[in-house]
Amino acid sequence: MITFIKKKFNINKILLSNSVFITQNETALLALGSLLSKQQYQMDSNNLNDYEFKIFSQCGDDGIIQYLIKHIVIENKTFIEFGVEDYQESNTRFLMMNNNWTGFVMDGSEKNMLRLTNQPWYWKYSLNCKAVFINKENINGLLQETGFSNIGLLHIDLDGNDAHILNELNFSQLNPSIIIMEYNAIFGKERPISVPYDKDFIRTNKHYSNLYFGASLPALTYIANKKGYALIGCNLTGNNAYFVRRDLLNQRIKEVSVEEGYKESKFRESRNKSHTLSYLDGNERFEIIRGLDIVNVVTNEMEKL
Repeated sequence: MITFIKKKFNINKILLSNSVFITQNETALLALGSLLSKQQYQMDSNNLNDYEFKIFSQCGDDGIIQYLIKHIVIENKTFIEFGVEDYQESNTRFLMMNNNWTGFVMDGSEKNMLRLTNQPWYWKYSLNCKAVFINKENINGLLQETGFSNIGLLHIDLDGNDAHILNELNFSQLNPSIIIMEYNAIFGKERPISVPYDKDFIRTNKHYSNLYFGASLPALTYIANKKGYALIGCNLTGNNAYFVRRDLLNQRIKEVSVEEGYKESKFRESRNKSHTLSYLDGNERFEIIRGLDIVNVVTNEMEKL
């Protein structure tokens, strides 16, 4: 990861009631990100994780994205991101602000989208948003409404039907260069499995632990491969996987196996039945959801965790 910084920035952070961090000096934060991005040109590593840094992303994804757009031919500097909450913390916000990309974001909460449009910087960028609960039945229509084609980046983070949405997507128009998919590392790196499709899937309602959601890395890789995309790695935190269209692979951006790319998650987001953090660690997280229904995306058969 990039850690060598000569300049000092006075960045005071305020913790809001919804646990989203903002900065008093956003200009300084963007300057820091720009500096980190430029430092990448001085590096000669082929390890995706060496380029990680965080500005607005939850983890080190801002850095990975900056690295990828330097080494992949991008036809249109446009992005679509699902499940952004109010967009204060997201994987495409720095891309928009630092690189002036055009975007479209969606979230199931009208309150979140209202907070986004009320941001003092919203007018400065070409960003549109929509409050909508995404499912297999509406996803392709929603994407067609954007008018985007041959986009640079697509990020799917729905905490639920991610694999089913990816499988449903019609890429004939969208044709993204880069796809970012959230994976559930607790499901392991052996089985191509996902939670069964439920049009109204809400993570907390499905299981109090908040650990029963999404799909395994093998499941997402299997679906992405069918659509012409190669796994190139995952972030160090073990929650986002990166896929690149096969015709864009090169000497710097190479395909890796699931075994090579998988990162175990260490974060402890589990909840108890009172819906407060229970801080389960390691295999304890799997044990609390063991025996629940999952679907094998290769055979389409129901199995048990």
